[in-house]
Amino acid sequence: MELAVYNKEGKDTGRKVSLDDAIFGVEPNDHAIYLDVKLYLANQRQGTHKAKERWEIARSTRKIKRQKGTGGARAGSLKSPVFVGGGRIFGPLPRDYSFKLNKKVKQLARLSALSYKAKSEGIVVVEDFKMEAPRTKEFAQVQKNLQIADKKSLFVFAEPNDNIYLSSRNLQKTKIVTLSGLNTYNIMDASVLVFSESSISVLQQNS
Repeated sequence: MELAVYNKEGKDTGRKVSLDDAIFGVEPNDHAIYLDVKLYLANQRQGTHKAKERWEIARSTRKIKRQKGTGGARAGSLKSPVFVGGGRIFGPLPRDYSFKLNKKVKQLARLSALSYKAKSEGIVVVEDFKMEAPRTKEFAQVQKNLQIADKKSLFVFAEPNDNIYLSSRNLQKTKIVTLSGLNTYNIMDASVLVFSESSISVLQQNS
């Protein structure tokens, strides 16, 4: 598959980039994508939730009322979960939600996600550009020129550029990543992937 390379004005430069079938043309594996996305979301969880159980409540342990003759259920402690302010039964405890996923499964998931985007024509290649200073309005104009202003877009660059990042962070539907930060979740979450020309070359050389 070949894609035209556009400049930041949205005009065709006349150059084309050939997408490697080993990266953008594999048979997608939905289960691998599911596992990798699940791992990503699990890693975002802090796992610091906590509720006090019965043994952690600071209350008197005196007998509340006599055992028999009241007509009600037996009650031996204010720490009981049946009373307001008592401990919680099987409440949440701090835990780690992460799990192990083989490297090859992660790689297959990312290739599957890229292949889905290629098949759905959700990839745009733009020639390398830089911004001399943070300008959100200027970056938004680049999106308009590429006709993706109303779409959820993921820009992928070979190297980090602080000015481009600062220019885009106020745009809700836009995210900037480098190749090292490209993951299955971000690929599937975006409607369109915008690769810089150099990032495509580096991706295909290192994969």
